[in-house]
Order: sequence, then C-alpha cells, then structure tokens
Amino acid sequence: MDDELQSNAQSNVQANEQASEQAKLWNGPAGQAWVEMQPLLDQVLQPFADVLVHAVSASPCERVLDVGCGAGGTTLAIARTRSAPKCLGIDISEHLAAAARTRAARESTAAAFVCADAQTHAFAPGSFDTVVSRFGVMFFSDPVEAFRNLRRATVEDGRLHFVAWRSAEENPFMITAERIAAPLLPNLTDRPANGPGQFAFADPLYIDAVLKQSGWADIDVQPIDAACSMPEKQLVPYLSRLGRIGVALQEVDEATRKRVLGTVRAGFEPFVAGDEVRFTGACWVVHARAGTSETH
Repeated sequence: MDDELQSNAQSNVQANEQASEQAKLWNGPAGQAWVEMQPLLDQVLQPFADVLVHAVSASPCERVLDVGCGAGGTTLAIARTRSAPKCLGIDISEHLAAAARTRAARESTAAAFVCADAQTHAFAPGSFDTVVSRFGVMFFSDPVEAFRNLRRATVEDGRLHFVAWRSAEENPFMITAERIAAPLLPNLTDRPANGPGQFAFADPLYIDAVLKQSGWADIDVQPIDAACSMPEKQLVPYLSRLGRIGVALQEVDEATRKRVLGTVRAGFEPFVAGDEVRFTGACWVVHARAGTSETH
C-alpha cells in the first residue's frame, strides 16, 4: 500500500509539473506565435474544422464546449451554424483566448472564451450537450482525469467529437523539420515517449481506454486522411515560428537560425508543388457519448 501511495504521489507531482510546463509554453512566445499565425493555421487546419462542424450539425445541440480552442476558429464556425448553439471555447493560453474574444467581437458572433485548463476547470455539472476539440486534447497531463472532468461537464447522452493526430510516421510533414534540424540544434530536445504532445493519441486503443475510464461510451475512432495546403511563401514563417523548431530557434544566434532554416527548407521540397505546399494530415476522428452516472 505504501508503494502504491508513493507511486500515486509521484504520478500527481509529474502531472502537475507537465501541466505547469504546458501553461508556461502556451502563455509565452509559443502562444503569441499561434496568435500571429492564426490566419494561416486556420487555412491549413480547415479540413478538420469542417469535420467537427459537420459532426455538431448532424444532431441537435444548444450548448457546445470547444476544448483547446486556440484563437477560436472552430468555436466561431460552430456558433455560425444554422442552429446557432451557445458556444464556449476554453484554452490554457491567455494570448489565444484574448485573440478569440477579439474575433468574436469583430464578427458579432455569440461565443464566449475563457483562459483555463480544461483538465481542472470547475465547470458546472451538465453545462454542455456537446464537447468538441480540434487538436486540443493531446496535451493534458492526466488524460483520464481531463476527460472525466469533461464528462462531468456534459449532460447524460451528450456528445464528444474530437480530432487528434495519428502517429508521427504517418505524418512526415510534421516531423521533417525536427529530423533535419536535430544535428544543427543541440537545444532541440527529443519528443517525450509518453506524456503530453502532438502524437499523444496516436494509438487508437489508448484513446479507447482513456475514454472508457473517464465515463464515455459508444466510442468510435475512425482514421481520416485530409489534404492540407498553404502558400509556399508561408512555409518558412510556418517553420520558424511554430512547434518545437520555432521554440528552439528563439535561443540561437542569427547565423545559426539562417543556416537551420535554409537546410530545413530544402528538406521540404517534396511537399512543394509550384506556389503551394501540400501534405496529408493523418488523424483520428473520435466520437463518443457521455455514459450514464453508473459508468463514470
């Protein structure tokens, strides 16, 4: 029992440290970069937002929660649908939540946004009939507790729809920059084998287990391969500002920065077609139903 208590305590400490690291990351330059790159990111990720809008529109809903809403693109798209549900977006980054509020005000769209950690935020029980997320659920320090908290916030038989990346191997566009830059950037740390991150939900069996443990039922995990694109002229800004490369480049001198970007850009030539960059986004589309009180 003592060993179990010690193990649980260590797990809690690790989870708290991971949550703190995520908050620090997204409330720093990384979050600001996402704000500044928001128009491009919305374009690149539009196919996945469309999937979620379609899923929400397929059944009646009145109160929608968008987890890891970023700058609010998906939240606002859902709020603009014919049923015009009340939408709340939640994100751990104040930079992104503030940008989302500004967009909502500019568009006169009835959506609200809060800066908080969806894993621990004190939602009123049964506040929502639908929960969605476009790449916002892979960063929880404790996924089971996070989805349990989202289940508590959802009415019985409410719906969950989210999109998450499949494996790194199935998404070469997402790892090409790191692979090429690694020998040139000693400060570029390896991706953690387990824990929060872009490919945390690569294993569909893991997704199923997490959702079952947290009170969700009728879990459906389906692969989707979406055609994504961006203007070629935006490729270098994309590579230099976002992701782990963007963070690492903030800590090097200008000569190193130019050398890294030149080398990395050459490695993306297979993805360039004329004045456009094209790649396939390999993801999971996950649907589930909020189980009865006896199942969570």
